[in-house]
Amino acid sequence: MKDSGKNRKVSGLSRRDFLSKAAALSAGFTIVPSRVVSGMGNKNKKMPSDTLNVAGVGIGGRGAGVLRPMASQINVVALCDVDWKYSQPVFEEYPDAKKYWDWRKMFDEMGDDIDAVVVATSDHTHAIVASHAMIMGKHVYVEKPLTHTVYESRLLTNLAAEYKVATQMGDQGASGEGINLVTEWIQNGVIGDVTKIEAFTDRPIWPQGLNPPEGQPVPETIDWDLFIGPAQMRPYNDIYTPWNFRGWWDFGTGALGDMACHILHAPFKSLELGYPIKAQGSSTLLLRDSAPNAQRVRLTYPERNSSFGRLPEVEVHWYDGGLQPLKPEGWPEGRDMNHRGGGVLIHGTDDILVHGCYGSDPWLLSGKEPNVPKTERRVKIGEVEGEEAHYLDWVRSCKESPDSRTETKSSFDKSGPFNEMVLMGVLAVRLQNLNKELEWDGEEMKFTNINPNEYIQIVIEDGFSIEDGHPTFMQERTDPINAIQFSNGLIKKRYRDGWSLPDMPA
Repeated sequence: MKDSGKNRKVSGLSRRDFLSKAAALSAGFTIVPSRVVSGMGNKNKKMPSDTLNVAGVGIGGRGAGVLRPMASQINVVALCDVDWKYSQPVFEEYPDAKKYWDWRKMFDEMGDDIDAVVVATSDHTHAIVASHAMIMGKHVYVEKPLTHTVYESRLLTNLAAEYKVATQMGDQGASGEGINLVTEWIQNGVIGDVTKIEAFTDRPIWPQGLNPPEGQPVPETIDWDLFIGPAQMRPYNDIYTPWNFRGWWDFGTGALGDMACHILHAPFKSLELGYPIKAQGSSTLLLRDSAPNAQRVRLTYPERNSSFGRLPEVEVHWYDGGLQPLKPEGWPEGRDMNHRGGGVLIHGTDDILVHGCYGSDPWLLSGKEPNVPKTERRVKIGEVEGEEAHYLDWVRSCKESPDSRTETKSSFDKSGPFNEMVLMGVLAVRLQNLNKELEWDGEEMKFTNINPNEYIQIVIEDGFSIEDGHPTFMQERTDPINAIQFSNGLIKKRYRDGWSLPDMPA
């Protein structure tokens, strides 16, 4: 007879006991301040040469891929996932690690034994796990996109500064040679002044543009309540997880949020872009629940001072879902613009710089080969270098004193503001029904040209069908939604009762 799940053991507890304890944690979860918690995030507890004790949260997919390159230099002491079938091979890979469903229970029980945390859950829970780890003084590695909202990105940036922990976003190209070269070429004037950037990805390769599915019975191996976490509850369906979460607004950020972190890092870093001042998006059918199949975005950045001089206004154009920029004059006939999943054209007054996803393999349309000083730090840990060393560079930084630490190439002081750029593209798409270019105040995290009396409606379900050869167009839409309230909820989302973020540092 199949086990109903009622008595399933969870970290030594019956399922009934576990659910009771999880509910209590949800209602009154408290974090011990970092000054009284042990671990490498706190001074004088361990010598920097000690092996790092690491916990993984969200381990079935990318979490496993992050932990494996570090395995020879860390102790994996705890593993946490809401899907134990998906995670079973990883549990077997680290048999000495204690297993958990709920990261809050893990933090409560093992706070003294954990030095650092790898977060590779779905996008909507990155910030809540990472932020609570940071205020406990734990170093954090967070998969891209860093967070689900602009406010969450700002929070993680500020918490990293407040608690002086070692941080890294999982955009491996940040440590690769391509982004080093792009930065050095641009900042040495190789292509002149840059006023336009065009970028694209060949994603999505997961389902998007979908109507909300019917509910299904929850498998015994998944804790659906914990997967939902701070999002609003909805019925389970196997289209949501694992992996397909990227295509659903409540859990992911679509192709743009997923891949722009790999594709736009080089332009953002090399041109010191900061906050955009304008944003505009368009897409295939915009649905309430699921990201569109294809999108276009334009972000405008102002004229600004930089470490290498005064820079002009620049426009960043994004395409996905099979769309690409038109090939510029002089493009080599037959050469595919898509390289490793995407591509970038950086238009300068003197030349066009081209590179692939992850900033990889940059080249100039003119065919010239630049010779400029190498000013960027090259990441090399033992015999491992570049993108592969991205993970080990975080381990290295965790072991260094915060007073003399060499920060990683995608530490939150850099990747936090960059992630805000990526999420601005998502906001532009989700607010396209306002039918205007949006004006953005980055410091205050708000749009300045949405009026109090503006309302939008969004398609809930596209009911197109053909009956007896005749097309029927039926779209169910939301009631009118106040645009300011809606946009504010996208910038800083309202968490479900029982889930909350730490306060923003002053």
